[in-house]
Amino acid sequence: MSDLIVPVPEPGNEAAVDYLLNGRVRLLQPEGGYRAAIDPVFLAAITAATAGERVLDVGTGTGAAALCLAVRVPGVAVVGLEQRADACAFARCNAALSGVAERVAVVEGDLLAPPDALGGAGFDRVMMNPPYLKAGAASVPPDDWKAAANVEGAAGLADWVRFAGRMLKPRGTLTMVHRADRIDDVLQALRGRFGSLVLVPLWPKPGVEARRLLLVARKGGKAPARLTAGLTVHRAEGGYSPAAERVLREAEALVF
Repeated sequence: MSDLIVPVPEPGNEAAVDYLLNGRVRLLQPEGGYRAAIDPVFLAAITAATAGERVLDVGTGTGAAALCLAVRVPGVAVVGLEQRADACAFARCNAALSGVAERVAVVEGDLLAPPDALGGAGFDRVMMNPPYLKAGAASVPPDDWKAAANVEGAAGLADWVRFAGRMLKPRGTLTMVHRADRIDDVLQALRGRFGSLVLVPLWPKPGVEARRLLLVARKGGKAPARLTAGLTVHRAEGGYSPAAERVLREAEALVF
């Protein structure tokens, strides 16, 4: 368990409280099931929302990315879409625990059949942390929550991106975190819908290939794609790099 996510078991309960952004976000999560780590924190950091904007967090889970964004940007309104009713209950509780319930709404529903509560293309930004593995490409975890979080189900990556395009205003922005080894699939899903792409590799430590990739893309964007220098997460001698510490502890935005 990361030193940035400190589990606090609750006696007699199958849940524990994890802390993100140096305690500014409190995250009640299933103790023996899926637990959000640092990927959603980086996702929120690359989402350049401002006060007054509306942001949709697709597959919000227990709300990690949505809450990190709401805590970092006072005045932003975030809607989390989540298919699992139990995860929705956690996310709503976590919004209250983190003091942002008035700006974070959680909607239960499936991106393949969007609930009416989402409305049409009214969001300034969409952010997402889709399942990293293709269906059939890996063994499915026995825990159904972990399985849904890690392996694509009925909705594939292209469905997630297509849904983002439907929900965004013209020229709206999509941010995503995904596995670096699925860059071909990501680019294919974006083609024809999104442009002005900015790619941000997350290097585990100096000299090690990137395993995660952050991206920013604009609906209908036409600017050339940019591959940035990215961010190195850990120092060679261990521990988080200063740049990662500023994001993970101090809620600093990632700007490229």
